[in-house]
Amino acid sequence: MLSDPFLINNLWVLLAALLVFTMTVSVGFLEVGELGERLSRALMKALIITGSAVVVMAIVGFNTGFAPTVGNGVIGNPTYQGLFLGGFGGNPTIYQSPWWSMAPPFSTNGLTLGTYFLFETAFAAVTLALVGVVVLHKIKMRAFALFSIPYFVLIWNLPAAWIWNPTGWLFKMGMVDFAGGLVVHAAAGAAGLALLVQIWREEKKRGRSSSEVVAPKVNPPWLTLAVLLLWVGWFGFNPGSVLALNWETMVVVLTTFLAAAASLFSVMLTSWAVTKSRPGYMEAANGVLMGLIVITPLAGFVSPGSAFVLGLLCGPVFVYAERLFARAKWFSDPVGLLPGHLVGGLFGISMIAFFTESTYAVAAGAPTSLPNGLFFGGGTAALHQLGIEAFGVVVVMAVVFALSYLAIAALAAALGGVTKGIPVSETGPYAETVTATAVD
Repeated sequence: MLSDPFLINNLWVLLAALLVFTMTVSVGFLEVGELGERLSRALMKALIITGSAVVVMAIVGFNTGFAPTVGNGVIGNPTYQGLFLGGFGGNPTIYQSPWWSMAPPFSTNGLTLGTYFLFETAFAAVTLALVGVVVLHKIKMRAFALFSIPYFVLIWNLPAAWIWNPTGWLFKMGMVDFAGGLVVHAAAGAAGLALLVQIWREEKKRGRSSSEVVAPKVNPPWLTLAVLLLWVGWFGFNPGSVLALNWETMVVVLTTFLAAAASLFSVMLTSWAVTKSRPGYMEAANGVLMGLIVITPLAGFVSPGSAFVLGLLCGPVFVYAERLFARAKWFSDPVGLLPGHLVGGLFGISMIAFFTESTYAVAAGAPTSLPNGLFFGGGTAALHQLGIEAFGVVVVMAVVFALSYLAIAALAAALGGVTKGIPVSETGPYAETVTATAVD
């Protein structure tokens, strides 16, 4: 049975989970705000993602990510305590006691199966929502819905099992990722790249010499609403990842909001300096989001001052990454999955070895072996941590890309292609030439 402190932790993490769940539909609002997308289609995609995440994660996905691992820390035991979060037997004690990894010797947070399931499922859902921003009107909705099944059984779950599961092989090696710079953001970029490769293969077969460009079409009210909702959702995303309500939770609130605000001005100023044109809604929105992304993997490991510095660094990182990816002719990424989530996630995870302060990290639940960063006297231990993080990045990015491509290629073979075979003009974006409001 749970004691009163455990009940407080469970209540806090349940509220955080609800905030993270709102982020999935907020990503849909972001598409509307940046592209003038049809609201009905963007929200239909958000509903499909959320429903699929809850169902698939409940059947088996939560176990493959967060049950005790098998195969030397490779994957969670899919049959742990039965499918469907305990099966159909009448054993209510499993819902009244802490989940195995939320109890000693791994943790003292006391989160129950239900609380932890909802929190991690919300993370899985919003990660696929990020992947889905490259789908636009190009991939059939039914193909994307089917893609969500292997995604929530294996593709999202393997990095979670390796890094966030205390018996995962990368965790035991010493890798950390506080709230998902790699597990969520960079891995979403890897999966998105796999979908873009399949889209380009099918566009080439239809005779295109370059991928159809989906041009930004800013809707200021929707864009502002989307960014504010995502910012509020991050209150659950990062502080909720402490998995307890303590003093460090409030520190994470500060680091998250400071990084986002500093990045807002950094991106706008950098854009003005590079382009010599006045920054607008897109630069402001991307600034907030880039700061939130970069701080995510180390929000619980750093001081508010370090978070401010990291936010300032976001401007040059985002602006030059965006310009680099804009040169590509074989894909269209107007919402910024690659310069924002891919590059921002990788940049943030690499900064762990530079900015970590162990006092904050231990309070946030990190292993006591996590050293201070190079900027705080970590020395050779910090360099060793940098090597561990880099190794984990290479493995996770390669595996997520490969599994995502295999899944979407298999669906293409089964469905006769995953993209819409509708002729388009050389200049008109899909958002203006294709209309669809139902699952296609």
